[in-house]
Amino acid sequence: MIHEIIDYETLRVIWWILLGTLLIGFAIMDGFDMGVAILLPFAAKTDTQRRIAINSIGPVWEGNQVWFILGAGAIFAAWPIVYATAFSSFYGVLFLALITLIIRPVGMKFRSKVFHPVWRSIWDFGLFIAGFVPSLVFGIAFGNILQGIPFHFDESLRSFATGSLMDFFSPFTLICGLLSLSLFTMHGATYLTLKTHEPIANRAKTAGICAAVATLFLFTLGWFWIKNGWVPGFRIVDIETFNGPSNPLGKSVIQDPMAWLTNYKLYPWMRAAPLLGYGATILTAAFLLMKYPGKAFISSALSQLGIISTAGLSLFPFILPSSSHPNSSLTIWDASSSHMTLFIMLISVIIFLPLILLYTAWVFRVMRGKVSADEIVSNPQSY
Repeated sequence: MIHEIIDYETLRVIWWILLGTLLIGFAIMDGFDMGVAILLPFAAKTDTQRRIAINSIGPVWEGNQVWFILGAGAIFAAWPIVYATAFSSFYGVLFLALITLIIRPVGMKFRSKVFHPVWRSIWDFGLFIAGFVPSLVFGIAFGNILQGIPFHFDESLRSFATGSLMDFFSPFTLICGLLSLSLFTMHGATYLTLKTHEPIANRAKTAGICAAVATLFLFTLGWFWIKNGWVPGFRIVDIETFNGPSNPLGKSVIQDPMAWLTNYKLYPWMRAAPLLGYGATILTAAFLLMKYPGKAFISSALSQLGIISTAGLSLFPFILPSSSHPNSSLTIWDASSSHMTLFIMLISVIIFLPLILLYTAWVFRVMRGKVSADEIVSNPQSY
């Protein structure tokens, strides 16, 4: 069989890397969209300035949503047990995030259709919420994954989510939520400095530097929380096979206060991820201060890469740990689709991912340059 040219165990690792790539791609590409929405009431004070900020992301935000769809689709197709369990466990918070994400396109399309201050103020608030809430919720969800989610499987592998909405809020998950919020705010600020003139760019620069400082503080606080064992990690002590059919109950798992640091001791190269997170965030603040918006935007994207990779590498090989029944935790070895499915999906990714990257690069090249008030007045298609 042609799919056996790559063994099952290797394919599972490849898809773990691809899933991480898609989620980081979503954070980088859609992160600045949400960051601009968060900064809308603060960086843009007049109606014209707010239209400039909205039009800076207007031509690209819909294309950026492709990364969100690809990430969710990859979880659904490559890790169906993870998809079903995560959505059952995160139903409340994900529903809240999706509702606010829906507000964004509606707000962008309708805001400037009616010239009335109250109408536009309502949609400005809606756009702010559409950036603020998902940024916070995605971080809280990641924090919950790190501390484990209450779910288990019965003997027929039916999953049962046993947590309540309030279980998702703890000091650690709030730290993760605020870290995500500051990260996206910083990214949006670098984008605004790149795409707008004064005074929006100057206000965005100040906000970006503040967000970078907050990111450094919260990233350090989260690391301190884990290093002291206040969020116990998970460790596999026995597993039937790495290369067999997916069976979430085919292993034994224990909770270990230091487990999320184990990979960094076993594989020192992984330390590059947190170092990148720190270094790139510091550089972002420095580039903003020196008024190098292009370099600040790139370093901000690298900051997201480093910080999100740190969380992913800490978790490996876990994807969704169970705090109530550790043996039911889902890992890359026991929650994937079949060998054939993963192989066919890999071929699809090899064909289509380069096309998406090329299209994205072309769009950004065509839409390069700053957005000005004159362009908005002269362009009837502007938001």
